[in-house]
Amino acid sequence: MLTSVDTDLIRVLADPLRLQIVNLLAHETLCTTHLVEETGAKQTNLSNHLKVLREAGVVETEPCGRFTYYRLKPDVIAHLAGQFSGLAETARRTAETGRKRAC
Repeated sequence: MLTSVDTDLIRVLADPLRLQIVNLLAHETLCTTHLVEETGAKQTNLSNHLKVLREAGVVETEPCGRFTYYRLKPDVIAHLAGQFSGLAETARRTAETGRKRAC
């Protein structure tokens, strides 16, 4: 069953730019400069989205001199994927049993 934390995370990931950032960070740790280059977003807009991802626990930061690197936290994504897998399995069992509530 999806919790309110899960639904909040789904809302965070539903934004196209944030989802693009997550996809990029799945492949490598990047700084804001790299993310601006890759996404074409303005730095201030990107920083706001990174803040949302950080506050949601999706990414973590690593200071490196005057730059900040961002890294995806795979456990958060894996947890959400597990919740969806569980939901799909429940739906599969329900479909196989033909269970339905009478009107």
